[in-house]
Amino acid sequence: MEKIRIGTRGSKLALWQAYYIEDLLKEGGLETEIVIIETKGDKILDVSISKIGSKGVFTEEIEAQLKSGEIDIAVHSAKDMQSELPEGFSILAFTEREKINDVIVSHQKVDISDPDCKVVLGTSSTRRIATLKHYYPHIKTVDMRGNLQTRISKLERGDCDALVLAYAGVKRMGYDNMIQQELDESIFTPAVGQGSVAIEIYKTLDKSKSEKLKQLLNNEESETRLKAERAYLKRLQGGCSIPVFALANLSNNKISIKGGIISLNGQEKIVKELSGDISDPESLGTQLANDILAAGGDKILESIKNQIR
Repeated sequence: MEKIRIGTRGSKLALWQAYYIEDLLKEGGLETEIVIIETKGDKILDVSISKIGSKGVFTEEIEAQLKSGEIDIAVHSAKDMQSELPEGFSILAFTEREKINDVIVSHQKVDISDPDCKVVLGTSSTRRIATLKHYYPHIKTVDMRGNLQTRISKLERGDCDALVLAYAGVKRMGYDNMIQQELDESIFTPAVGQGSVAIEIYKTLDKSKSEKLKQLLNNEESETRLKAERAYLKRLQGGCSIPVFALANLSNNKISIKGGIISLNGQEKIVKELSGDISDPESLGTQLANDILAAGGDKILESIKNQIR
């Protein structure tokens, strides 16, 4: 089989993911080449993602090269993938999932559950900000964009006291020693796909090649969980600017999914949970979204969209 060209963003974390995929392919006997592509999300760092426009912020330019055939596969953080892909694109594989929790990273001790805690947290995630407003209104936040190393350097120059980040990225970049608090997933339910790496392809990719790639890269448990979560996100039309969240888990050949939506000011929060047969994760994710919308999520969603227009 000819060399597999792997498209990726150029940040250290994105390259970690690309090299991880490259190693899996090399173990399977394939030759590889890594192609670095700069995206809109990498270029525009002075405004929040929600103001840039949440669809394809980190994927559009990479997808252009997938479509033209300049690369064979694209490697993304699964949580950065928009809920509805453009015509002709699909996710071929999801890798084994890292721990899904959000964590607080700092050089000082931090416990946000302490009402006397006065730290300023850096984050650009509407989900994390709204959750903090709901559970920990005494905590202030400041918008924090850029790759992990940029955020750490902003922390160290005093732009904030601590950062809220995904455990997966912190661990992969070797900042574990800075983790001050691991946030409870029942409160900080993660973004859809958090902790997994997604492999995107375009429909023109040779079928025998895509089958071989899936065999080497896909983790079936991650795929089932993320299919449910992404179906939930797709029904809610949630992007980076909408504070929705979901987490699916497997047990005894059953799948359960917990998800919800929270208003931007943190005042309203709706959470639901469903369980079902492992054979149809997408239907379960869609049903959960419908339950959330019927319980008042539709009004919260409309309000959020009006505020970010």
